[in-house]
Amino acid sequence: MTSSLATTDNESVPDFPMPRDARCPFAPPPQLRELHTEQVRSDQPLTKVRIWDGSTPWLVTRYDDQRTLLADPRCSVDQRRPGFPYMSPSFREVAERGSEPAFLTMDDPEHARIRRMISGAFSIKHVAAMRPALQRMTDDFIDTMLAGPKPVDLVHALALPLPSLVVCELLGIPYEDHEFFQTKSEVGMRHDAGREEVAAAHHALLDYLDSQIEAKLANPADDMLSKLAAHYRDGDLTRRQAASMGLLILGAGHETTANMIALSVTALLEHPEQLAAVRDSDDPKVLASAVEELLRYLTIIHIGNRRIALEDIEIGGQTIRAGEGLVIPSITANWEEAFFPDPDRLDVHRDARRHQAFGFGIHQCLGQPVARLELEVVLGTLFRRIPTLRLATDLEKLSFKNDGIVYGLYELPVTW
Repeated sequence: MTSSLATTDNESVPDFPMPRDARCPFAPPPQLRELHTEQVRSDQPLTKVRIWDGSTPWLVTRYDDQRTLLADPRCSVDQRRPGFPYMSPSFREVAERGSEPAFLTMDDPEHARIRRMISGAFSIKHVAAMRPALQRMTDDFIDTMLAGPKPVDLVHALALPLPSLVVCELLGIPYEDHEFFQTKSEVGMRHDAGREEVAAAHHALLDYLDSQIEAKLANPADDMLSKLAAHYRDGDLTRRQAASMGLLILGAGHETTANMIALSVTALLEHPEQLAAVRDSDDPKVLASAVEELLRYLTIIHIGNRRIALEDIEIGGQTIRAGEGLVIPSITANWEEAFFPDPDRLDVHRDARRHQAFGFGIHQCLGQPVARLELEVVLGTLFRRIPTLRLATDLEKLSFKNDGIVYGLYELPVTW
């Protein structure tokens, strides 16, 4: 059988990412779901898509195929390789101007070597010890909300400042600098950012982290930047690698979690019976289950993991040639009926632990224990303390981040 999915005819290659349906802002784009359904039903699991620069990498949507390729060492994250399918112009800009690869774009064994240096800070035991401090932070932000006027923008009152404060504490940088790094980080997440704007923002952040590492060399403390500074001093990392690691933690630590908090609150407000289950249960397992289901249901990295084939790879009877790019959107795997029955339904009692919201394989998100903890504390506290919380506008009037690498909300007006 010949499927249109395998076509390389430039006229019929769909653009990626695809637009969402404004009436169903939590669901994957309809066209992407159609492609995924056809791939699941067909014997040809790959199709070409056209990304922002006109190149046509392979789109891989099926759950099992994604896990196979994300775990395959022949699929590289090295953005310096010709043909790599960059997420945005800003990612290409950084790759072209960088003198050495950043951690996220390293393959093993160098990736594993550096990952081991910082993995201890994200261990389950170490993260669990953060809970009391995170609870205090959350309560403080909610206290401020309750004392102020209504309605309030939950993004800027809680969803964004809380992860920013957490990552500042983790890294050991002053919280008063959060507006600077939030603004600069946001530039790199936009598809419409110009080359010079991206370069300026990236180098401003690197310079900032470099200066912080310099300060930690002189006055070390019990924080992540001090550890990175020590690895630089001992010759385990270059100065740029140390700063780049700090930048990765800084950016990923607030941008993704902030959007996940805002979307999770919105989704629960739109599903009152699921919200009631979260708000009214004293069982921590219910809250933990709700977090996993929200991670599956929302999948905020909505434009896909990116890889490039180092060798010819056969999958599902089709061949990915060496040098060809791959786009692997977790959102389709997380909505695959065979693994998550009735995927359109938000069900906080579902066992969604097999989701791929944090990726899969050696490059899956290192900070996922922190993100889970933040979501558990915020959602468990917010609805308990403000049980009458509701949207202050209609869902269709909310401004969703359809134009960014990370899906989320620009603003979330709420009242009670």
